[in-house]
Amino acid sequence: MRFCRSLFFQIVLATVLGVTLGLATPGIAVSLKPLSDLFLRLIAMLVGPLVFCVVVQGIAGAGNLRTVGRIGLKALVYFEVTTTIALCLGVAAAAIFQPGAGMNIDAGALTQSLPGQFGDSAATLRHDGLVGFLLHLVPQNPLSAFVHNDVLQVLVFAILFGCGLSMAGEQGKPAAALIDSVAAVLFRIMGMVIRVAPIGVLGAIAYTVGHFGAGSLGQLGVFVALYSALVAVFVLVGLGLLLRLCGISIFSFIWYLRTELTVVLATTSSDAVLPQIMEKLAAIGIPREVVGLVIPTGYSFNLDALSIYLGLAVLFLAQASGVHLTWTQIFLVTGTALVTSKGAHGVPGVAIVILAATLAVVPEIPPVGLVLLVAVDWFIGIARALGNVMGNCIATIAVAKWEGRLDVATAQRVLRSARSGQ
Repeated sequence: MRFCRSLFFQIVLATVLGVTLGLATPGIAVSLKPLSDLFLRLIAMLVGPLVFCVVVQGIAGAGNLRTVGRIGLKALVYFEVTTTIALCLGVAAAAIFQPGAGMNIDAGALTQSLPGQFGDSAATLRHDGLVGFLLHLVPQNPLSAFVHNDVLQVLVFAILFGCGLSMAGEQGKPAAALIDSVAAVLFRIMGMVIRVAPIGVLGAIAYTVGHFGAGSLGQLGVFVALYSALVAVFVLVGLGLLLRLCGISIFSFIWYLRTELTVVLATTSSDAVLPQIMEKLAAIGIPREVVGLVIPTGYSFNLDALSIYLGLAVLFLAQASGVHLTWTQIFLVTGTALVTSKGAHGVPGVAIVILAATLAVVPEIPPVGLVLLVAVDWFIGIARALGNVMGNCIATIAVAKWEGRLDVATAQRVLRSARSGQ
């Protein structure tokens, strides 16, 4: 009975019920989508303020700005190395398995245009480029960052505020105490919101199955399967080996995060579990200042699964269109995509947006082929969200270990307790 009352069981039950409704009564299932939208809005309402409080707490708690800078630099180095490896994995897999070969896309026959929200965002990324991205980092005023729920701008302001708070010394203590109190309240609210996660999961799963059906998607299904397998290999083998070097088992760690990962799987949203993940990472012996800096930054700069997708998707579209790319063109377009992807977290259809914005570098590939990927983007988004979440969690552990501040004994003890159900 205790297991039946757990959030994990309720989410699994909601998932099964959603699939059943989607197959049996597609019309009713599609109408349940607002349940998922409402849940994600509740989460989005709290993410900005929570990120601000956690980052400020982390910087102020570090006590030494030199420590903050060192942790941030190590995190960025780690992010660039892992995302580059992930990108190369996607390119290599596409070159070996040729998932788009034989599709023979006729660009002239595809008259459907890219959905407006994707096309508009892609045009913005193409027009602004790297300079536009750097300017976008700084909000016009602090309130606008929160109003537009721009997590990257909130992060920048939080870093500046935390540094100022640390430099203020005794005068800053009242503000630090206030932020601690606000953070405690926000986490309590998030606890209430997450209890309705099964309802959001039900709506998301029912809508997806009811809308897309359970039929075969042919060669697009092969693409989705190959991508999901690549993400699994990258996480279980690549990041799993890194986690083992830190003294932690990848499977024990996945079981520890099972509830959060189930929410991500059902909603394809990593934002939905940001606060809970930060709390769980702190609970296994990682200093809060490390968690508060690495996790929010990683949401924009450490998108491992997205990097795999970019490498795989560019070659897939080229193969499907019968276009032969040189290696120079391959790395030019995917390298450009990695740059534009920094800070693109939260953009609707982020992966499609980045592809549309960067395919202009290789005009031989018809951008209209993106319509094919839009059709299966929700399914791709499942593996992408799961891979990104796991990548950021393991990045936090790796940076803590690199800093010499990972309490391995505590981590092993907490993970053992999670597996034993205590």
